[in-house]
Amino acid sequence: MDKITSGDIAALFEALHGTFRDKRDELIALDAKVGDSDLGITMNAAFEAASNTVASLADNPMGKQFMMAGAAMAKAAPSTMGTLTATGFMRGGKALGDATEIGTAEMAAFWRAYADGIAERGKAKLGDKTVLDVLVPIADSLEASLAAGVSLGDATGKASQDAKAALEATKDLVAQHGKAAAFADKSKGLQDAGSTVAALLIETVAAFCNR
Repeated sequence: MDKITSGDIAALFEALHGTFRDKRDELIALDAKVGDSDLGITMNAAFEAASNTVASLADNPMGKQFMMAGAAMAKAAPSTMGTLTATGFMRGGKALGDATEIGTAEMAAFWRAYADGIAERGKAKLGDKTVLDVLVPIADSLEASLAAGVSLGDATGKASQDAKAALEATKDLVAQHGKAAAFADKSKGLQDAGSTVAALLIETVAAFCNR
């Protein structure tokens, strides 16, 4: 798939919901190690609401579809991670604006706005063992692919691989934010839960673009 069109967005969010529905228990177990044990519940609720919302929005501009999905997430999952994820989708949607299709350029713009929005909202930076430690590498990877003239399918596939490497690297970091920071030393050696969400997001997007 070289482009995602407006009519594809509902199917994309259905795929995203499927991922977080299937990974619900895994995310709960991961979050339980240094968090509140609710990450899997939060992400499933957020993407179920987003999928239901965009199901009837195919005639709307792509940017609006993503922004409305983000608004639905914020309402359905008002936890910290739910709010951050909602912010990412709303900022990414705003970056897409009136785009009629998503190629590598639009995908790169979406993820950079997504990462920047979360950095601003969450007051975190690279190395703090947060979702940013995978989001920024995703955006960097897509921008590098754009500069190299790589197609959307190959670019998202490369971004997914880079996200997996970045996720693995979070095991060496010490948490600086949220409840995990209270278990700072215990967090070392563990894969970051928020970063796991980011890796699952781009993995699902890549699979969708390479169907």
